Amino acid sequence: MRRKVAIVEDDRDLREAMSLMIQFTDNYELISAFQNAEEAIEELKDSDVDVVLMDINLPGESGIECVKKLKNLFPKLLFLMCTSYEDDDKIFQSLKAGASGYILKTDGPVKIINALDELFDGGSPMTSSIARKVVASFSKVDVNDSNVEMLTLREKEILNSLAKGRMNKEVANELDISIGTVRKHIQHIYEKLHVNTRVEAVNLYLKR
Repeated sequence: MRRKVAIVEDDRDLREAMSLMIQFTDNYELISAFQNAEEAIEELKDSDVDVVLMDINLPGESGIECVKKLKNLFPKLLFLMCTSYEDDDKIFQSLKAGASGYILKTDGPVKIINALDELFDGGSPMTSSIARKVVASFSKVDVNDSNVEMLTLREKEILNSLAKGRMNKEVANELDISIGTVRKHIQHIYEKLHVNTRVEAVNLYLKR
């Protein structure tokens, strides 16, 4: 059975290259390719698609937001993030939104097709460097978990806001403090929890 694929990629050359890659495989059938999230959300409502190859950095809504909205509409739809980003925040935001795999565009067509195969075998394909980041992040949870209780009430309030996906400016407005104060609190949180990113800090907070 040929699996039906949609692509969301704003770079025209890359979108066309990925489309050809899918068209030249035996196991997959290209249904549609979109240049932005808005088009994808509108058109895929009426399409019978099995998996979406999703870029993150799109004009307008991001690929992460696109995954979140489509996953709510079609819980069984699979998403493979295919991006240039190795940023911890984007990795975990993508997985939290509902992506089942995360690979880099530089991996090349063979690995992308292999990743699609793995998805339909029930796996969660990830570029090795991405997988290491995921493992490293979660391996710190048990070690640092008790440090969450060392945070002040204000620091916990800020972490709670960050866990809801709010940016520094939104946290400042919500708590009626300056952005500079938010940054200082976040830096203190990092120091107390022995972490380097807000994803790691939020993971510890949510798993306390």
